[in-house]
Amino acid sequence: MMKHMILLGVAAGLSGCGMLDRMSRPAPQPAAAAAPVAPVTAPDLGVGHSAAALDQTTAAQRAAALDAPVAASETDLGLVVVALGSPAEQGFWLKSDKVATPSKGRVVTAGGQSVAVDLQPGTGGALLSLAVFRALGLGLTDLPEVRVFAD
Repeated sequence: MMKHMILLGVAAGLSGCGMLDRMSRPAPQPAAAAAPVAPVTAPDLGVGHSAAALDQTTAAQRAAALDAPVAASETDLGLVVVALGSPAEQGFWLKSDKVATPSKGRVVTAGGQSVAVDLQPGTGGALLSLAVFRALGLGLTDLPEVRVFAD
């Protein structure tokens, strides 16, 4: 019994030492405020930020892409959900991991609208050019599903 009392006394004394140690240390100071971070802004494109201003394809190019004949030997690559690609990359194109090598093809919406595109290999989510989004009348923030065909 005496051993237990001694052990309890030692344990209590040791725990008190830790308490005294914490009490003798100065209180932690709050971290210095981080310098304010400047907000990220879009570059000034000069001509405006509208889709029409960024899309530099001509009416003739749009008409040719919309009226392109369907190739008899085209291959169905499947359905992909597409997001808007970089507006700085002009033209009618689709980048997708379903495309192994650059080639010609077309995309078709669920409503049956079709546009001829340059198919380019991609990684991750599929991207569709601004010109194609506009030619198909898609909302720029939409994530439409399109069927991809390769010639």
